[in-house]
Amino acid sequence: MLSQTTVKDPVCGMDVIPSQARGWDYLFEGTVYHFCGPNCRAKFQAEPKKYTVAQSVVSKTSSAIQDAQMATIYTCPMHQQIRQNGPGSCTICGMALEALNVSAEDPVNSELIEMSRRFWIGLLLSVPLLAMAMAEMQLLQRLPGLMRPWPWIEMALATPVVLWGGWPFFEKAWASLRDRHFNMFTLIALGTGTAYFYSLVATLFPTWFASSLQGQEKSSRLYFESAAVITTFVLLGQVLELKARSQTSGAIRSLLGLSPKTARRLNPAGSEEEIALTEIRVGDRLRVRPGEKVPADGILLEGTTTVDESMISGEAVPIEKVSGSRLIGATLNGTGSVVMRADRVGSETVLSQIVQMVSQAQRSRAPIQRLSDRVSSYFVPAVILVAFLTFGAWAYWGPQPRLAHAVINAVAVLIIACPCALGLAAPMSVMVGTGKGATAGILIKDAGALEILSKVDTLVFDKTGTLTEGKPRLTSIAAAEGFEESELLRLAASLEQGSEHPFAAAIVGGAKERGLPLSKATDFLSLSGKGIKGIVDERRIFLGNAALFSGYEVPLDPITAQVESLRQSGQTILFVAIDGKMAGTLALSDPVKGTTAQALQLLHEEGLRIVMLSGDHRATAEAVAKGLLIDEIVAELLPNQKRDKIRALQGQGHVVAMAGDGINDAPALMQAQVGIAMGTGTDVAMKSAGITLMKGDLLGIVKARHLSRMTMRNIQQNLFFSFAYNSLGIPVAAGLLYPFFGILLSPMLASAAMSLSSLSVILNALRLRKLKL
Repeated sequence: MLSQTTVKDPVCGMDVIPSQARGWDYLFEGTVYHFCGPNCRAKFQAEPKKYTVAQSVVSKTSSAIQDAQMATIYTCPMHQQIRQNGPGSCTICGMALEALNVSAEDPVNSELIEMSRRFWIGLLLSVPLLAMAMAEMQLLQRLPGLMRPWPWIEMALATPVVLWGGWPFFEKAWASLRDRHFNMFTLIALGTGTAYFYSLVATLFPTWFASSLQGQEKSSRLYFESAAVITTFVLLGQVLELKARSQTSGAIRSLLGLSPKTARRLNPAGSEEEIALTEIRVGDRLRVRPGEKVPADGILLEGTTTVDESMISGEAVPIEKVSGSRLIGATLNGTGSVVMRADRVGSETVLSQIVQMVSQAQRSRAPIQRLSDRVSSYFVPAVILVAFLTFGAWAYWGPQPRLAHAVINAVAVLIIACPCALGLAAPMSVMVGTGKGATAGILIKDAGALEILSKVDTLVFDKTGTLTEGKPRLTSIAAAEGFEESELLRLAASLEQGSEHPFAAAIVGGAKERGLPLSKATDFLSLSGKGIKGIVDERRIFLGNAALFSGYEVPLDPITAQVESLRQSGQTILFVAIDGKMAGTLALSDPVKGTTAQALQLLHEEGLRIVMLSGDHRATAEAVAKGLLIDEIVAELLPNQKRDKIRALQGQGHVVAMAGDGINDAPALMQAQVGIAMGTGTDVAMKSAGITLMKGDLLGIVKARHLSRMTMRNIQQNLFFSFAYNSLGIPVAAGLLYPFFGILLSPMLASAAMSLSSLSVILNALRLRKLKL
């Protein structure tokens, strides 16, 4: 039971008992709000920021929050501020809400089932109704003075189609009028309602319109068939749209389906038990047999194998795994039987994060969508005005029967102008495009990053882990006079155990290869972009680049000459000071990725300016960049200086994308218009970026840019189709061609054209699924 404490409705301020507000409660940004009824909740959903928490008292009872969290949250793909527990319709555009979280199983789409039922019944009744209307037209042409033979039969067939089949449209239209958010359903309801109720009155009271129907016909013209056929066509459009929108979740559903259902856990006694995936806990030892999927993210403890990681990176070649290698959940184990330790489970796994990112991207809005939003906000009221003007013009100046012409042309304007295609133009392309990217290892956090990437003219790279492999190895050790190389390396590796930098792994690995015992470090401190310091075995250790020692009285001159030749060969030099004295240097080598040169060549061919930013010494940076098509090299930079460089490029009018993989790249990734993180890098970098390349390959940037351009082109095509369709259709429907060619547009043809326009947008967006990246 919910708390019986009285709370305030955040919109009207009335007292509400939460237990009596079930059905009108609403979860927004972690807080459960309670409303007195649907009107207040609809107003809050439309403009939640308008009703701040300070203006209302809300229920935060544990049971209320638990109920809200257990419920499935639904949201509108076009208006993300509209969220509610359970399915429904958007209070702004009227579109069906979609589940916020996609499940691996294909869920039952109750709205699709309901719309399909309404469509088939509507079609069953509309076909004979249309046939009767056509036969009647032929009969009246041969016998002009004959009364309509079967108006009551037409009314009987049309009434269930319009009032039952089209009832959801009338409900959504009423909500749009109530909330003053006019949308496509406003026009549909006005159009079908006008045609139906005009025909209903003309059937029940045929003499009412006699003065307006002076002409060859002695009876009122009826448009039951137009109202029914229009409703049926709109229902068909809704069915096609709902089916297409369910297909856009296919990318997420296919990713979720990659996870195995069970895992084999090793107990302390050595026995194995089969458990559900949800029962895995961090630290569990799991057996993965040949041909099975890895159940969770973790570390390989025993055995060797090869793993197919194509679901993450898109690379079909299996990767060799040995003891200590990292395993990713849902990847496919090869021929070896191995034991692993789970260290990330549930929502923390790579696959879960991918699904979350793709889902978030599909719900995000591209900046280009603001254009259609602005147009739609003025478009529907303008169409209603045009329909009224059309009615007035035909009623006053039109040929006889004037009222019939006025009604039918006004209805045609309302129907053909429905902006459903305009509303679908951007969301459909974004949903399909981001899903396509996910299957190719390109994770897009939001649609804005996808759009801006197509406009980028300057591409900035970090060196380590981006241009290079990010897996450096220790190549040489040089100890200063009075120090031993083994002791120098042991102390440095002991200190580096607390660091996540790739250099740390190389130094620790080098010490372990030499069998050096490591000690525990205390007072550890990482200085971003400079190095680290701490205490090992009661000795104060400093380890890093030259910038680390600029504030300390530790001269580098005695060993500077020794390292210059190493820098010229592209090696990175780290200085080690022990108890205030320079103790020596460690040289590390990080080879350039095999695909870097090809990727930079392709990016150059697209006209991009390439800039490399590095915290390393300039000589090392230039040696690494040798032979690569890099326009500018800026070295010896701290993280904030990388950000300042990007800011300077933006100040010159450039649209900048930044690619990096480390913690020190996060400020620059956030500063750039588009941040691109390597999936092989740190979580901080990936959270700071708008796009993540799971393979960590620079060719992924080429693919991402191609995807961006094709998606934006697809959106532009959809917007063109929508604008062109409405721009050409409305004047024809209003009767502009009638004085010159005698052409009038039937409302039934208008509804068919409206449905086809939506279908063309959907099919055009779905073409992105076949895009080759």
